[in-house]
Amino acid sequence: MTYVVLVADKVADAGLQVLQQCEEFEVVVAAGDREKFRMELPRAHGLLVRSDTRVSADVIEVADNLRVIGRAGIGVDNIDLAAATRRGIPVLNAPSANTISAAEHTMALLLGLVRRIPWAVDSMRRGEWDRKAFSGIELRGKTMGVLGLGRVGRHMAGIARAFGMDVVAHDPFLSEQRAKSLDVVLVPLDDLLRAADVVTLHLPLTDKTRNTIDREQLALMKSGAMLINTARGGLVNEEALVEALADGTIYGAAVDVFGEEPLPAASPLRQSERLILTPHLAASTVEAQERVGVEICIAIRDVLLTGDVGGAVNVAGVSSVVMAHLRPLLELARRIGRLCATISGGRVEAIEVQYGGSDEDAPRPVELAAVEGALGAMGVGRVTLVNAMPVATDRGIALSRRVGGPLAGFETTLSVTVRTADKTTTVTGALVGDRIRVGRIIRIDGFVVDVPAEGFILVLWNRDVPGVIGKVGTILGEAATNIGSYHQSRRAGDSGPGALAAIIVDQPPDREVIERLQALPDVLKVWVADLNGSPER
Repeated sequence: MTYVVLVADKVADAGLQVLQQCEEFEVVVAAGDREKFRMELPRAHGLLVRSDTRVSADVIEVADNLRVIGRAGIGVDNIDLAAATRRGIPVLNAPSANTISAAEHTMALLLGLVRRIPWAVDSMRRGEWDRKAFSGIELRGKTMGVLGLGRVGRHMAGIARAFGMDVVAHDPFLSEQRAKSLDVVLVPLDDLLRAADVVTLHLPLTDKTRNTIDREQLALMKSGAMLINTARGGLVNEEALVEALADGTIYGAAVDVFGEEPLPAASPLRQSERLILTPHLAASTVEAQERVGVEICIAIRDVLLTGDVGGAVNVAGVSSVVMAHLRPLLELARRIGRLCATISGGRVEAIEVQYGGSDEDAPRPVELAAVEGALGAMGVGRVTLVNAMPVATDRGIALSRRVGGPLAGFETTLSVTVRTADKTTTVTGALVGDRIRVGRIIRIDGFVVDVPAEGFILVLWNRDVPGVIGKVGTILGEAATNIGSYHQSRRAGDSGPGALAAIIVDQPPDREVIERLQALPDVLKVWVADLNGSPER
């Protein structure tokens, strides 16, 4: 298959080459050409943008084949995450590539502010020589307050310490232990604003972070304090900032990002004293642009070729590293989910996933994969790790997760239970092997089986009487359906069907074969599913 990646904005050639050198990809560059973008969008499997292209719900709706959206940068506020998530489309960014450039630009703005460099340059160009007017401030011994200890915030803290500054930080998602390892003191936001001589923002823009710095927060800052924002426009209330600079609430500020970009010519920010403005330059270095392009193109390539959505901003808490080492377990979870939903039939009311093992990273991704598999078997449309939870919730399916030890004799097991109005079905699998971990199906509704979790599987409920296995084998043989594994299981004292067969076959049985099996006097129910894909009924 050839994957079409539509490049809507200018991206470094080094990044595009990551895709162009793979024969599976066709790279279509439409940077600056809106008509070409519109024409190519319906056949795109991947969409690569920067900040110039807005990926709205309407854009996503038109892109029928779209499987991944990549933003060559950190912020994704130009992408409708809700619309992408509903469609099961992972949204990727390049969170680490801009780190050094963004931190260095932040420091450059701060140095320009404390040494009044832009104003001194303007004075010199006017032919003046006024040394007294541009007396500066040393950073050594001052306190920097960092809002947000992501990659850029952490790097910024290191630069500040190199200048002899003390560092305090506010990040509600960072543990005290992690902060201590970074040699950073975590404090409440109000305490940071009161203590810091310099406040620098390194936060994403969300509904919760919008206007993080407003009039109330600016009023808490020292009169000699400075504010730097190279993160996202909208974090600082621009009107409040203009007022705070005008009335001397704070000493100065430097801003690289704005609520509206390009910044309108009539913006009051342009007239404000003691304010340095740059046109969104924090990531604008040759090195950063190359790293951004390479990083995002590798991520897009991996999603399309391997399905690795680790690190997608709309699959929170599941990194690429976690995805990589959990891949065999996640695939087992998907397949067990498919089989369990296939056997359950009817309208699903609840799905429970039970993980048995010691990997602390596993429970949530395993739940996502199992729910994805179950929903896929239900035929509800395209489901991925991205939209599995929202799709289940929209359908009124109750989801639950349990964590415990594995079944005896195994290091890692997982069970999926699907409940409908009239039955409850549970399928259990295990990972076996040392160097190469492979999935096995080991329980189906309490019946002990042992078959590989791959390919096409037939599950039969039958009476526990002689001759059933031979009759089933004869029908499959006459249909030239090769049996890869056949496990017959009985459950003593059971009032139900008495026996269950789990049969792995090389070819999908057609409807006639299923009807012949179902017509056997001692066969009570037959299910068939493709563990690698969609079920057949």
